[in-house]
Amino acid sequence: MAGRAAEPEVIWARPERAGRGPKPAYSRRDIADAAVRIADTDGLEAVSMRRVAAELGCGTMSLYNYVPRKEDLYELMVDAVSGEYDLPEKPSGDWRADMTALAHQTRALMYRHPWLARVMTTAYGFSPNALRYLEWCLGCLAPLDIAPGLKMQLIAMVNGTVMATVANEQAMAERARALPWSEQEEQAVRAAYLARQVAGGRYPHLAALLAAPPVPADPDEIFDMTIARLLESFAPPVTGA
Repeated sequence: MAGRAAEPEVIWARPERAGRGPKPAYSRRDIADAAVRIADTDGLEAVSMRRVAAELGCGTMSLYNYVPRKEDLYELMVDAVSGEYDLPEKPSGDWRADMTALAHQTRALMYRHPWLARVMTTAYGFSPNALRYLEWCLGCLAPLDIAPGLKMQLIAMVNGTVMATVANEQAMAERARALPWSEQEEQAVRAAYLARQVAGGRYPHLAALLAAPPVPADPDEIFDMTIARLLESFAPPVTGA
């Protein structure tokens, strides 16, 4: 294909358009925005160079002068939506509060763009908005007295936790939509089945768990608790006087 690189390259180090000729008719952001609109409306499977070209009103082959590979297109898409983060000019100084707020922003971002969790990868960490995000995170964690490598682990674990949470929530919602009965009816049947299995005495630990007071079931409460415990695990231990 025209414009395809023979060796590995970073799309951001590549000129906006390969080859000679008149001024490019489109920017990378134009292409990314078109792809994001398609993915938001019809899903990631609908994103193709042909479909993006049709959205822009240009020839499919001409897009390869701007974006040599579909993987590069995904990277442009991730960067485009990552620009939606509302990052204050300066962190508050409370690293737990800052990272918790950021986790909520990431969760909301993934709900606005349900395809995002499928293409997020650390390989895309070189884009302008990814670097902006990472720099802000490291600024948030400046008061945290741990090694720089551990700070990177913390950031990665928060992102991974958010991605796993959203992916599970989306999968559960998709399954519920496909059921021929209500979700409540299914839950009742499954709860009754579980109660019968536990009543036989083969699962004493599970029986004790079910007999205990219920833990929070609200997804938002569970999310907050999960992020809080994750962040707390990185806090240096408090030494005695």
